[in-house]
Amino acid sequence: MSDVVTRFAPSPTGFLHIGGARTALFNWLFARHNDGKFLLRIEDTDRARSTPEATEAIYEGLRWLGLDWDGEPVSQFESAGRHAAVAAEMLANGTAYKCYATKEEIDAFRTKAREEKRPPLFRSPWRDADHADAPDAPYVVRLKAPRDGETVVDDKVQGRVTWKNNTLDDLVLLRSDGSPTYMLAVVVDDHDMGVTHVIRGDDHLTNAARQTLIYQAMGWDLPVFAHIPLIHGPDGAKLSKRHGALGVEAYRDMGYPPEAMRNYLARLGWSHGDDDFFTTEQAIEWFNLESIGKSPARFDFKKLENLSGQHIRAMENSELLAGLESFIASQHRDPLSNTDREMFMQVMDSLKERARTFPELLDMAYFFLGSRPFEPDEKAKKFLDTVSRGMLNRLTSRLRDVSWTQENLEAEVREFAEAEGLKLGKVAQPLRAALTGRTVSPSVFEMMVLLGKDESIARLEDASR
Repeated sequence: MSDVVTRFAPSPTGFLHIGGARTALFNWLFARHNDGKFLLRIEDTDRARSTPEATEAIYEGLRWLGLDWDGEPVSQFESAGRHAAVAAEMLANGTAYKCYATKEEIDAFRTKAREEKRPPLFRSPWRDADHADAPDAPYVVRLKAPRDGETVVDDKVQGRVTWKNNTLDDLVLLRSDGSPTYMLAVVVDDHDMGVTHVIRGDDHLTNAARQTLIYQAMGWDLPVFAHIPLIHGPDGAKLSKRHGALGVEAYRDMGYPPEAMRNYLARLGWSHGDDDFFTTEQAIEWFNLESIGKSPARFDFKKLENLSGQHIRAMENSELLAGLESFIASQHRDPLSNTDREMFMQVMDSLKERARTFPELLDMAYFFLGSRPFEPDEKAKKFLDTVSRGMLNRLTSRLRDVSWTQENLEAEVREFAEAEGLKLGKVAQPLRAALTGRTVSPSVFEMMVLLGKDESIARLEDASR
């Protein structure tokens, strides 16, 4: 497919929420799959609610997800003059008209329609009126929508969707203050930006019918529409804050790698056979609109965690370390020292086998990131009772004479456990708690070798006091 142009058009009135992030991802994947362009438009016409901070949060969220856009972002507000010019052109060619009806007249019309059990669709008396007698009063510009026939949208996800034209109103294009409405602005911007495919949430499906009428009134080519089902929570209800519908930055702060988020968001409503885990390169290669489902996808934190763990295990150690350092920087924490980096590279194979997020990776690396004396957390305290401390004291005496290799340490601890009438785990877990103050770490014996004999003995002495 040649010359594909998609766009993501968020309103800067808050953070980039997870549904918007998925919409951006689908547009990005489709553009990249077709060697096309992925454009960014900030729909900032609501001046009261649009803020520079929210705009920057959108940019930051997209950057973190790795969704690069082509060219400079477009501001919808800055194109208001162009939108008004199109409305003037429609007035000139007779596909729009000036409506002087007041709010009171419109309300009265709708009230009467309801009383007579008719649809409260406003029919303006100014549609076919002689404007020579028009009052010197404020007016809106309305689209002269067809009253007969049907409007059809052949949607790539929803299929063929039809509306009776007598159920569509003459929508307002310009408000009485001359400002363009959302419906007009979106169509003009998409046309001027050369957008070929409009991929967005299915809550915009009805808008597609009304926007189609504007395209037709201007004689412009229609884009391909693809309206994707919204994301639901685990209970099947529309995703909301109570489900954890947070901004993208919250998932970054929870420590999910961006690769995992891209993978998980792609699977929310789109599929490639039975593949759950895939790389971004594979997603670009496989992505198509035909494989987007019609049913709402359900957000599942457990699946996200599982995929995140798979991505962490699949990453090259140097790549994983770079991702970890980006996470640390995003949390405004002290950067890793050169010694820390070297230690991470030595133990990364062990650490990443059990970690699902960056915080879990850091938690398991606490044995070398922390410093003496190690204060045990609540879980570790349970393994350091009086009996366990006495046992560790006896073990420490034996370890002082051991040649410090992983094989020798494991053999010595096994022999000690047998002498104490204990299983290895009953010794290894208090040993881990004493060395790290945690209950999760790499192999105890690998860890002791990395720490060295003096440091390990010193930590055991601290814990057995």
